[in-house]
Formats: sequence, C-alpha cells, structure tokens
Amino acid sequence: MSALDSRNIDTPDETRPFKDHGHMDIVTIGDFTLGKGTFEPGWRWSEDVKPIAGTESCQARHTGICISGRMTVRMDDGTEAAVGPGDVMVIEPGHDAWVDGDEACIMYDTGVAAYAKQH
Repeated sequence: MSALDSRNIDTPDETRPFKDHGHMDIVTIGDFTLGKGTFEPGWRWSEDVKPIAGTESCQARHTGICISGRMTVRMDDGTEAAVGPGDVMVIEPGHDAWVDGDEACIMYDTGVAAYAKQH
C-alpha cells in the first residue's frame, strides 16, 4: 500500500449477502476495512447473520455511523438502544439487532473485517 490510497464504497472489494434482507459491501485498504451495510426491512441479526456467524449473538465490535433508517440493538444483558440517521455508534460484542420500520437502515461500519463472512 502506498502512502495514499483510496477506493470507492460503490465499487466494493466484496459484497457479503445476509441470509435475507440485505448485504454488506466491503472495502479493505491495507489493514483498514470499511463496510456499508444495507439492512432491509425485516432484517434481524439473529435470523439473517447468525446462520453465517454460527454464534449465539453478534461477536463483532462495531464502530460507525447510521446514514438512514433506524435499528434497535439489544445487548446480551438486555440493555437496548436505537440508532438513527446521524448517530455515531460503538457497539461492543454480544448483541442482537433489528431494523425498525419499513425503511432500509444504511450504516457505515469499521468493525466488519470478519462480519457476515462465510467460514
């Protein structure tokens, strides 16, 4: 990698489909990975990604921003929070999440190097 490198998220290095209800577009530059998640209405981690991840709850640490739509995140301890447009987030491992409403939730996330990746 040179001292300056850039790629456009609209031409991702890979696209990881969820079981249903969306996908994650991935761009990796050196050791930096960014994902653009499109979580369609009806998406729920425990239904759409759990079969891919093979864990009881999401074990990724997410850091990013919500661009559109809304999502609720429930931690394994029962704590819940909703994120919406403009919300910057840090979500630690050990959670489920789902799209609220009938608008797709679009998020940019740096915690996706192994997220929704077939093993």
